[in-house]
Amino acid sequence: MAEPELDFMTGDAGASSTYPQQCSTLRKNGYVVIKNRPCKIVEMSTSKTGKHGHAKVHLVGIDIFTGKKHEDICPSTHNMDVPKIERMDYSLIGINDGYLSLLQENGDLRDDLKVPEGELGKEIQSKYEGLEDVTVTILSAMDEEAAIGYKSTRHH
Repeated sequence: MAEPELDFMTGDAGASSTYPQQCSTLRKNGYVVIKNRPCKIVEMSTSKTGKHGHAKVHLVGIDIFTGKKHEDICPSTHNMDVPKIERMDYSLIGINDGYLSLLQENGDLRDDLKVPEGELGKEIQSKYEGLEDVTVTILSAMDEEAAIGYKSTRHH
């Protein structure tokens, strides 16, 4: 009896949220997974090693959700995971108990995203309380989502 073929799509939950890219082709301001976190590359340097060694790429990335700095070194010929990142804009229609009430394009409501911490959250809150139309930008990568920015327009 033949073995049933494995369906790779259902394997690792995080597998489809990243794709491999050769280390030497990564670029500053691009994205990469460092220590299982999606990061934006802020610094990159390549060091040549000995006569028969491979060039190594030193990456410094900032976690796109936590803002923490992560570093990694990888041989330039190796692959690193790059997170698939999606940006979506939603209309803010309410703020309840620290959660954003967001209207999706299809008319569905989302209440599962927290008001971001720090200045960004305060600004979104004050624009909303000032009765401005606020559009919140949500970034999603590797099964995580967070508000990363907003646009607001005043009513006339």
